[in-house]
Amino acid sequence: MMEVSRMNKKDTRKAVDAYFDDKLHISDETTQAILHKNEKEGLQSIEVASAHGKMLYLMAKMSGAKTILEIGTHGGYSTVWLARALPEDGRLATFEAKQRHARVAEENIAAAGFADRVEIFEGDATKTLRVLKKRGFETFDFIFIDANKDNYPEYLEWALELSRSGTVIVADNVVRKGRIIEEDTDKKNIPHLRKFIDLLSGDDRIEATAIQTVGDKGYDGFLMAMVK
Repeated sequence: MMEVSRMNKKDTRKAVDAYFDDKLHISDETTQAILHKNEKEGLQSIEVASAHGKMLYLMAKMSGAKTILEIGTHGGYSTVWLARALPEDGRLATFEAKQRHARVAEENIAAAGFADRVEIFEGDATKTLRVLKKRGFETFDFIFIDANKDNYPEYLEWALELSRSGTVIVADNVVRKGRIIEEDTDKKNIPHLRKFIDLLSGDDRIEATAIQTVGDKGYDGFLMAMVK
């Protein structure tokens, strides 16, 4: 492999991702099959990176989650990572706005062996989240938000309503190549993400932090929080 000093930043990030993927045994046949199927079906490559998928799995497992809520299924890649953290009697509810994506996710989840633990809700999550309690979901131990960024403030309100003391909430894509710090901007997503952060900042029910990330998928970051 070329020396780091001779590589551009993008190639370096990609090589580092590949290094950890290999050394820490992150990807496997199941996760690779999901990515290949998503690509074959024409889904945009916006899944979490493999290392972040395993991070979600480890966080959910360390928190002892028995119930998980995911807002933003896409093709089911992160869904499968999260489902792996569940005990046999665990349950995961995941929301996907696009019918075709939900269909692909359903096939991927079944192929991974988690059809009995995962329930996919199709449609706009801001309208469909209200059905959860009717389906027997009162609160969740772990919540992952990775959907339409414009709706993050509303997703947070729902997440808090469906939480208990100790619930872990993780939100993806909160840095946006550093644009999150732009106060006077109408650039896509940023005002809504800033409102999301402001809501967290002013809510004493929850404590949070954020981590900037770089990798093959670029420069972004996660927000992690716990309900008091």
